[in-house]
Amino acid sequence: MNAIAVEPGTGEPALVEMPRPDPAPGEALVRTLRVGVDGTDHEVIAGRHGALPEGATRLVLGHEAVGVVEDSNGTDLEEGEFVVPTVRRPPAVSNEYFDRGEPDMAPDDEYVERGIVGAHGFMAEYFTSPEEYLVSIPERFAPLGFLVEPISITEKAIEHAVASRSAFDWEPESALVLGNGALGLVTLAMFEAVLDVDRTYCLGRSDRPDPTIDLIDELGATYVDSRETPVPEIPEVHESVDLVYEATGHAKHAFETIDALAPNGVGVLLGVPEPWEFEVDGGSLHRELVLHNKALLGTVNSHRGHFESAVDTLSQLPTWFTDEFVTGVYGLEEFEDAFETGDNVIKTAVEFGTT
Repeated sequence: MNAIAVEPGTGEPALVEMPRPDPAPGEALVRTLRVGVDGTDHEVIAGRHGALPEGATRLVLGHEAVGVVEDSNGTDLEEGEFVVPTVRRPPAVSNEYFDRGEPDMAPDDEYVERGIVGAHGFMAEYFTSPEEYLVSIPERFAPLGFLVEPISITEKAIEHAVASRSAFDWEPESALVLGNGALGLVTLAMFEAVLDVDRTYCLGRSDRPDPTIDLIDELGATYVDSRETPVPEIPEVHESVDLVYEATGHAKHAFETIDALAPNGVGVLLGVPEPWEFEVDGGSLHRELVLHNKALLGTVNSHRGHFESAVDTLSQLPTWFTDEFVTGVYGLEEFEDAFETGDNVIKTAVEFGTT
């Protein structure tokens, strides 16, 4: 079968031939339909993130996938059922995090991640998976099923933000997304269409005309150019916000988020920065957190429940948004185009098969 693999840090993804996998007991064989490309894939390609499977010299990419069950292999799945795979899997020996259904909370070395850390991904014509890691999706949403994984990341972030405010009556009226990349934009759409937040903002560093700014405008949000209005100045220029969602990986934003929050607000950090030393006024930040009941938390990955919620959320996103958000779906003969970046690229995917 065809697969897209890379030797991390040594070059570009390549189309390779691999044996079609055979499902083990408790696993199903899935025929891949589409696999999304995101920033993590580019980090893996560059060798800045991820790890090869044990004994392998290259890694099959892809963690945002949708497929159709080809062989149910005795599982409760039905052949022809459309599914989205979760990403994390237990290491050689399972552990308490997987046993209680919380793989997203496992620390380093207590998991592998398909297409990222220690396990091949889904950019192949077929893959196998235990049925407990396959989430059903209605056929009508299958063409966009590769968006379920990134949406699930925000489902978890929102869940944890709400949990951190659960000791009192917290109803956010305003939200700020830091970053106008694909994850930031789909999160903004969720805030607008699903959570019904009254006022939303999205921070970026792009000049008009720009398709991401067009999407922000169409969603009814306010675009904030960080070159004109840095994060700490947003309260003065616009307003302090109840919820900040950081999706840039810009290390200073973790601390600037505290200044942007309204009293009782919460900031959720998802970006993963490189090491960077700089000075901060720790006393002022500490004071802000304490005297104004602010919270700051980090979150990574998601579990099955978040994927199931993401399927429902996908059904609520407006068609016009997903039409403009997905800027390219490419077949195997032109798969390299799915990894291109540029001003007109928002979200791309590689197509391995059709429904």
